[in-house]
Amino acid sequence: MAVRPLGSGRYAVDSSSGATYVVDLPRGDCSCPDHEIRGERCKHLRRVALEVTERRVPPPGKRRADCELCGHESFVPESGPAVCGDCWLERGDIATDRETGDTVVVYRLTDERADERYIDAAGCTVAKYPKNEGYPPEDPVVEVVYPFSGDADSALDERPRYAFPYARLAVHEEMLIE
Repeated sequence: MAVRPLGSGRYAVDSSSGATYVVDLPRGDCSCPDHEIRGERCKHLRRVALEVTERRVPPPGKRRADCELCGHESFVPESGPAVCGDCWLERGDIATDRETGDTVVVYRLTDERADERYIDAAGCTVAKYPKNEGYPPEDPVVEVVYPFSGDADSALDERPRYAFPYARLAVHEEMLIE
């Protein structure tokens, strides 16, 4: 049986009989008669689960693509930046600003490129901001906060956010917040 991802956790399964069935993995559904009539976990559902487990097809919510940052083929989010798990930044990750040496906390990795995101206060894009010269203009924008500025008791959401090109940040694996 051949399995083809359709997106949103759905997969087309081409059976040896020539029929094609649609499996919705998150819902645990299959369009085959065995599943629809008997309500049994059919061979198509099992096949998709096996293909996902063996990493031959992307899991729900992911697609196969080259990572925008490291260039390796990987499973990346279906929506948002095409960034692999090794390069992905999570909210709360700790990084260092390569220009100033300051510690920052990741607020979010955006799906905007540095040459697309406009900074009103600076009157230019993130890529054209003077301290960002030399960083790739196609880098995804990372919003960060400074953890040691302002009220120490204020939440991440209450602090001012700043936009950086991804490459301007040095993330240290041992500093990632679990």
